[in-house]
Amino acid sequence: MDALFEVADGSLMPTDLARGPWDVGALHGGPVAGIVVRAVEQHLAGDGGGPWQLARLTLELLRPVPVEPLVVEARTSRPGRKVTLVEASISAGDREVARGVALAIRRAELELPLPPRRAATSVVDPNALPRSRPPQRAGVWQAFHNEAVEMRWEAGSWEEPGPVVLWMRLRVPFVAGEETSPAMRAVALGDFGNGVSSELPFGEWRFLNPELTVHLARQPRGEWVRLDARSVLGPAGAGMAESELSDADGVFGRGTQSLLIEREVGGAQ
Repeated sequence: MDALFEVADGSLMPTDLARGPWDVGALHGGPVAGIVVRAVEQHLAGDGGGPWQLARLTLELLRPVPVEPLVVEARTSRPGRKVTLVEASISAGDREVARGVALAIRRAELELPLPPRRAATSVVDPNALPRSRPPQRAGVWQAFHNEAVEMRWEAGSWEEPGPVVLWMRLRVPFVAGEETSPAMRAVALGDFGNGVSSELPFGEWRFLNPELTVHLARQPRGEWVRLDARSVLGPAGAGMAESELSDADGVFGRGTQSLLIEREVGGAQ
């Protein structure tokens, strides 16, 4: 397998590389977010309305997205000359499994009177940082988080609960035979915040995100995305994770996730 999805009869067939850590039969949220952005970008490109840039994506994971043929459809819900909203829906058979709303802003190259530019986020070369794979208790099967993404840790690790800083890049394209756009890469990797900054041990607890929101001030540059991530847990089964998203040029966006927290079935008591 050399991609997360393959095109077949007008649908997208997930490969094993798109699976998630919680259920061998369900997809990781990152690939789901990426194919929503793909549908949005294709819709905007074919709309004849000029160049757009994705500024925000909100993804609702309505139910586990199965490893089955998926149909992704997009439509304009709020047309505009400068700002537009596009809704996208993912269906497996006759079931809607995910829904996204994207806000796009018209591209316009501006010479802004900005103050002296803040220094780049980090001078660290991610290729020189330690490489690490997720622990086996975070899903032993072949999946997105352990096979399709490379992780290099700047601060923290899988074994240390709490905030982390790490660099990530995709090892395979989203769709076989297609180039992955910068926005697709950004939203897919932005979905990792809750997993990498976990405050609870895998195998004992589940901290799933039923939604993802990513804001982009600009499109990321290069293949590496830096996450400065942390999770905050409430006492009643809810929490949140947030990630500052950067590249070698500095901060370009932010990802946030609401969390459902529960004990893993069969986990330690």
